[in-house]
Amino acid sequence: MFKSLLPLALTISLAMPIAAQDFTAILVEDTIDSVSFSLESAILDKGLTIDFISHTGEMLERTRKDVGSDVVLFSEATIFNFCSARVSRQVMEAKITNIAYCPYAIYIYATPDTPNQTTIGHRIFPGTSMQPANDLLDEIIAEAVRE
Repeated sequence: MFKSLLPLALTISLAMPIAAQDFTAILVEDTIDSVSFSLESAILDKGLTIDFISHTGEMLERTRKDVGSDVVLFSEATIFNFCSARVSRQVMEAKITNIAYCPYAIYIYATPDTPNQTTIGHRIFPGTSMQPANDLLDEIIAEAVRE
């Protein structure tokens, strides 16, 4: 994704954290194709298998007129779904109902107004028993924007 350390430093310094109660995200100064490639690599580098890639932006655009909307939300939006046997076992041994949070998901999107900026993030799972999953998702995102 980057050819020297200068773009890496600029990207990390320009990345703006976005925080809310139920999700966390980073705005990256890069195209969605580049961030998508880095995210997929970061997931696979952890030894994880991507179960499903949801092309949410394509679905919303394809059905936009069918639901009576003229608003284009995304230029592209994708959600990567995957699981970690190690982390899943850890969180479910702590609280068996944590099964409801599996598989884990990381989303990325760009908007028509800012095609060279990509938002990457994940839901924040509640409770201390789900902290290992939150940590895993944070690590993957950090790796994806660092490459």
